[in-house]
Amino acid sequence: MLNLITPAWSAPNHIKAFSTTRINGVSKGPYRGLNLGAHVGDDISLVDQNRMLFNEALPLASPLCWLNQTHSTLLLKLSAETEQCLEADAAWSSNKGVACVVMTADCLPVLITNKQGSFVCAIHAGWRGLCDGIIEKSLLQICQKMEISAQECLVWLGPCIGKKSFEVGSEVREQFMQHDARAKYAFSVYQDRYLADLHQLARLRLAPFQVAEISASEHCTFTEPDLFYSYRRDGKTGRMATVIYIAAES
Repeated sequence: MLNLITPAWSAPNHIKAFSTTRINGVSKGPYRGLNLGAHVGDDISLVDQNRMLFNEALPLASPLCWLNQTHSTLLLKLSAETEQCLEADAAWSSNKGVACVVMTADCLPVLITNKQGSFVCAIHAGWRGLCDGIIEKSLLQICQKMEISAQECLVWLGPCIGKKSFEVGSEVREQFMQHDARAKYAFSVYQDRYLADLHQLARLRLAPFQVAEISASEHCTFTEPDLFYSYRRDGKTGRMATVIYIAAES
Protein backbone atom coordinates (compact mmCIF):
# COMPACT_ATOMS: atom_id res chain seq x y z
CA MET A 1 0.00 0.00 0.00
CA LEU A 2 1.46 3.33 -1.07
CA ASN A 3 1.38 6.35 1.21
CA LEU A 4 0.05 9.15 -0.99
CA ILE A 5 -0.63 12.86 -0.68
CA THR A 6 -3.62 13.97 -2.74
CA PRO A 7 -4.64 17.49 -3.76
CA ALA A 8 -7.51 19.20 -1.98
CA TRP A 9 -8.92 20.78 -5.11
CA SER A 10 -12.11 20.82 -7.18
CA ALA A 11 -10.90 18.75 -10.14
CA PRO A 12 -13.56 16.45 -11.62
CA ASN A 13 -13.69 12.87 -10.34
CA HIS A 14 -12.03 11.35 -13.40
CA ILE A 15 -8.86 13.34 -12.73
CA LYS A 16 -6.53 11.31 -10.50
CA ALA A 17 -3.57 13.04 -8.89
CA PHE A 18 -1.15 12.50 -6.03
CA SER A 19 2.40 12.76 -4.73
CA THR A 20 4.24 9.77 -3.29
CA THR A 21 6.23 9.78 -0.07
CA ARG A 22 9.27 7.68 0.91
CA ILE A 23 7.14 5.39 3.09
CA ASN A 24 7.26 1.68 2.12
CA GLY A 25 9.37 0.57 -0.80
CA VAL A 26 12.55 -1.53 -0.72
CA SER A 27 15.48 0.90 -1.06
CA LYS A 28 18.10 0.99 1.70
CA GLY A 29 20.50 3.44 3.35
CA PRO A 30 20.13 7.10 2.31
CA TYR A 31 17.51 6.00 -0.25
CA ARG A 32 15.47 4.15 2.38
CA GLY A 33 11.89 3.65 1.25
CA LEU A 34 10.11 4.16 -2.05
CA ASN A 35 12.87 5.78 -4.08
CA LEU A 36 11.64 6.17 -7.66
CA GLY A 37 14.74 7.91 -9.03
CA ALA A 38 16.98 5.76 -11.22
CA HIS A 39 19.59 8.52 -11.59
CA VAL A 40 20.61 9.11 -7.96
CA GLY A 41 23.02 6.25 -7.26
CA ASP A 42 20.58 3.76 -5.76
CA ASP A 43 20.68 0.05 -6.63
CA ILE A 44 18.78 -0.08 -9.93
CA SER A 45 17.23 -3.44 -9.10
CA LEU A 46 15.67 -1.89 -6.00
CA VAL A 47 14.48 1.15 -7.95
CA ASP A 48 12.87 -1.22 -10.45
CA GLN A 49 11.05 -2.99 -7.61
CA ASN A 50 9.86 0.37 -6.26
CA ARG A 51 8.61 1.37 -9.69
CA MET A 52 6.77 -1.96 -9.99
CA LEU A 53 5.02 -1.26 -6.68
CA PHE A 54 4.19 2.20 -7.97
CA ASN A 55 2.90 0.95 -11.33
CA GLU A 56 0.67 -1.63 -9.63
CA ALA A 57 -1.18 1.21 -7.89
CA LEU A 58 -1.98 2.89 -11.22
CA PRO A 59 -4.63 1.44 -13.56
CA LEU A 60 -3.08 2.95 -16.69
CA ALA A 61 -3.41 2.22 -20.39
CA SER A 62 0.33 2.65 -21.04
CA PRO A 63 3.62 2.52 -19.12
CA LEU A 64 4.72 5.60 -17.21
CA CYS A 65 6.97 7.95 -19.16
CA TRP A 66 9.85 8.93 -16.87
CA LEU A 67 11.35 12.23 -18.01
CA ASN A 68 15.01 13.15 -18.11
CA GLN A 69 14.67 16.34 -16.02
CA THR A 70 17.32 19.03 -16.53
CA HIS A 71 15.76 22.16 -14.94
CA SER A 72 14.68 23.26 -18.42
CA THR A 73 11.41 24.85 -19.56
CA LEU A 74 10.66 22.04 -22.03
CA LEU A 75 7.08 20.72 -22.17
CA LEU A 76 6.40 17.31 -23.71
CA LYS A 77 3.02 16.09 -24.97
CA LEU A 78 2.49 12.45 -24.03
CA SER A 79 0.61 9.67 -25.75
CA ALA A 80 0.64 5.90 -25.26
CA GLU A 81 3.46 5.71 -27.82
CA THR A 82 5.79 8.31 -26.28
CA GLU A 83 9.36 7.12 -25.83
CA GLN A 84 10.91 6.83 -22.36
CA CYS A 85 13.39 9.27 -20.80
CA LEU A 86 13.00 12.14 -23.25
CA GLU A 87 14.38 15.43 -22.00
CA ALA A 88 11.69 17.68 -20.50
CA ASP A 89 10.67 19.16 -17.16
CA ALA A 90 6.94 19.22 -17.86
CA ALA A 91 4.52 16.83 -19.52
CA TRP A 92 0.88 17.00 -20.54
CA SER A 93 -1.73 14.78 -22.14
CA SER A 94 -5.36 14.81 -23.19
CA ASN A 95 -5.49 11.00 -23.52
CA LYS A 96 -7.21 8.80 -20.96
CA GLY A 97 -4.91 6.47 -19.06
CA VAL A 98 -1.71 8.33 -19.98
CA ALA A 99 -0.06 9.64 -16.82
CA CYS A 100 2.14 12.69 -16.50
CA VAL A 101 4.80 12.24 -13.82
CA VAL A 102 7.66 14.33 -12.45
CA MET A 103 10.21 13.51 -9.77
CA THR A 104 11.27 15.83 -6.96
CA ALA A 105 13.23 15.96 -3.71
CA ASP A 106 12.69 19.63 -2.68
CA CYS A 107 11.75 21.17 -6.04
CA LEU A 108 8.14 22.20 -6.57
CA PRO A 109 5.81 19.76 -8.38
CA VAL A 110 2.91 21.55 -10.10
CA LEU A 111 -0.22 19.81 -11.39
CA ILE A 112 -2.70 21.43 -13.77
CA THR A 113 -6.04 20.41 -15.22
CA ASN A 114 -9.23 22.28 -16.12
CA LYS A 115 -12.80 22.25 -14.82
CA GLN A 116 -13.81 19.80 -17.53
CA GLY A 117 -10.81 17.53 -16.92
CA SER A 118 -9.98 17.46 -20.63
CA PHE A 119 -6.20 17.56 -20.08
CA VAL A 120 -3.61 16.99 -17.37
CA CYS A 121 -0.14 18.44 -16.84
CA ALA A 122 2.72 17.81 -14.41
CA ILE A 123 5.60 20.28 -14.01
CA HIS A 124 8.96 19.97 -12.25
CA ALA A 125 9.70 23.50 -11.05
CA GLY A 126 13.03 23.95 -9.37
CA TRP A 127 13.98 27.55 -8.76
CA ARG A 128 15.76 27.75 -12.13
CA GLY A 129 12.84 26.44 -14.13
CA LEU A 130 10.43 28.54 -12.11
CA CYS A 131 12.51 31.64 -12.71
CA ASP A 132 12.81 30.87 -16.43
CA GLY A 133 9.03 30.58 -16.76
CA ILE A 134 8.27 26.88 -17.03
CA ILE A 135 4.83 27.28 -15.45
CA GLU A 136 3.74 30.15 -17.71
CA LYS A 137 5.20 28.60 -20.85
CA SER A 138 3.54 25.27 -20.17
CA LEU A 139 0.15 26.74 -19.37
CA LEU A 140 0.22 29.02 -22.41
CA GLN A 141 1.17 26.20 -24.79
CA ILE A 142 -1.52 23.88 -23.47
CA CYS A 143 -4.26 26.49 -23.61
CA GLN A 144 -3.31 27.35 -27.19
CA LYS A 145 -3.24 23.70 -28.27
CA MET A 146 -6.52 22.87 -26.50
CA GLU A 147 -8.15 26.18 -27.47
CA ILE A 148 -9.26 26.81 -23.91
CA SER A 149 -9.03 29.69 -21.45
CA ALA A 150 -6.53 29.63 -18.59
CA GLN A 151 -9.37 30.95 -16.43
CA GLU A 152 -10.88 27.44 -16.57
CA CYS A 153 -7.72 25.84 -15.19
CA LEU A 154 -7.05 24.39 -11.74
CA VAL A 155 -3.56 24.27 -10.23
CA TRP A 156 -2.09 22.31 -7.34
CA LEU A 157 1.28 23.18 -5.83
CA GLY A 158 2.66 19.99 -4.33
CA PRO A 159 5.07 19.22 -1.48
CA CYS A 160 8.39 21.04 -1.75
CA ILE A 161 11.01 22.66 0.45
CA GLY A 162 9.19 25.20 2.60
CA LYS A 163 9.58 28.93 2.94
CA LYS A 164 11.35 28.60 6.30
CA SER A 165 13.93 26.15 4.94
CA PHE A 166 14.90 27.13 1.39
CA GLU A 167 18.07 29.17 1.82
CA VAL A 168 19.34 31.00 -1.30
CA GLY A 169 21.80 33.73 -2.19
CA SER A 170 21.01 37.28 -3.24
CA GLU A 171 21.64 36.35 -6.89
CA VAL A 172 18.58 34.08 -6.89
CA ARG A 173 16.37 36.84 -5.47
CA GLU A 174 17.71 39.31 -8.03
CA GLN A 175 16.95 36.98 -10.94
CA PHE A 176 13.31 36.67 -9.87
CA MET A 177 13.03 40.41 -9.26
CA GLN A 178 14.34 41.15 -12.75
CA HIS A 179 11.22 39.45 -14.03
CA ASP A 180 8.79 40.88 -11.47
CA ALA A 181 9.66 43.36 -8.71
CA ARG A 182 6.90 41.86 -6.56
CA ALA A 183 9.03 38.73 -6.20
CA LYS A 184 10.83 40.49 -3.34
CA TYR A 185 7.85 39.63 -1.14
CA ALA A 186 8.61 35.92 -1.63
CA PHE A 187 12.02 36.29 0.05
CA SER A 188 12.80 36.93 3.70
CA VAL A 189 16.19 37.91 5.10
CA TYR A 190 18.09 35.09 6.81
CA GLN A 191 21.51 36.10 8.18
CA ASP A 192 23.46 37.21 5.09
CA ARG A 193 21.21 35.25 2.71
CA TYR A 194 17.50 34.81 2.01
CA LEU A 195 14.74 32.26 2.50
CA ALA A 196 12.64 31.71 -0.63
CA ASP A 197 8.95 30.78 -0.82
CA LEU A 198 8.51 28.60 -3.91
CA HIS A 199 4.73 28.51 -3.55
CA GLN A 200 4.48 32.29 -3.49
CA LEU A 201 6.82 32.62 -6.47
CA ALA A 202 4.64 30.17 -8.39
CA ARG A 203 1.50 32.10 -7.49
CA LEU A 204 3.09 35.29 -8.82
CA ARG A 205 3.79 33.59 -12.15
CA LEU A 206 0.22 32.31 -12.31
CA ALA A 207 -1.40 35.63 -11.39
CA PRO A 208 -1.65 37.05 -14.96
CA PHE A 209 -3.53 33.95 -16.11
CA GLN A 210 -6.33 34.37 -13.56
CA VAL A 211 -6.72 30.62 -13.21
CA ALA A 212 -9.90 29.41 -11.55
CA GLU A 213 -8.18 27.85 -8.52
CA ILE A 214 -4.77 27.46 -6.91
CA SER A 215 -4.43 25.02 -4.02
CA ALA A 216 -1.28 23.95 -2.25
CA SER A 217 0.19 21.26 -0.03
CA GLU A 218 1.32 22.42 3.41
CA HIS A 219 4.11 19.83 3.65
CA CYS A 220 7.80 20.79 3.72
CA THR A 221 10.12 18.15 2.28
CA PHE A 222 13.12 19.52 4.21
CA THR A 223 11.60 19.34 7.70
CA GLU A 224 9.78 15.99 7.41
CA PRO A 225 12.56 13.38 6.96
CA ASP A 226 10.35 10.39 7.77
CA LEU A 227 7.96 11.34 4.97
CA PHE A 228 10.06 12.92 2.23
CA TYR A 229 13.40 12.78 0.48
CA SER A 230 15.23 16.13 0.53
CA TYR A 231 18.30 16.91 -1.55
CA ARG A 232 19.00 20.09 0.42
CA ARG A 233 18.86 18.22 3.72
CA ASP A 234 20.68 14.99 2.82
CA GLY A 235 22.52 15.39 -0.48
CA LYS A 236 22.55 11.68 -1.36
CA THR A 237 18.86 10.79 -1.37
CA GLY A 238 15.92 9.41 -3.35
CA ARG A 239 13.09 10.98 -5.30
CA MET A 240 9.32 11.17 -4.90
CA ALA A 241 6.91 11.21 -7.84
CA THR A 242 3.97 13.50 -8.48
CA VAL A 243 1.42 12.09 -10.92
CA ILE A 244 -1.75 13.13 -12.71
CA TYR A 245 -3.86 11.28 -15.27
CA ILE A 246 -7.32 11.09 -16.81
CA ALA A 247 -9.13 7.94 -15.72
CA ALA A 248 -12.03 6.31 -17.53
CA GLU A 249 -15.18 8.07 -16.33
CA SER A 250 -17.53 5.97 -14.22
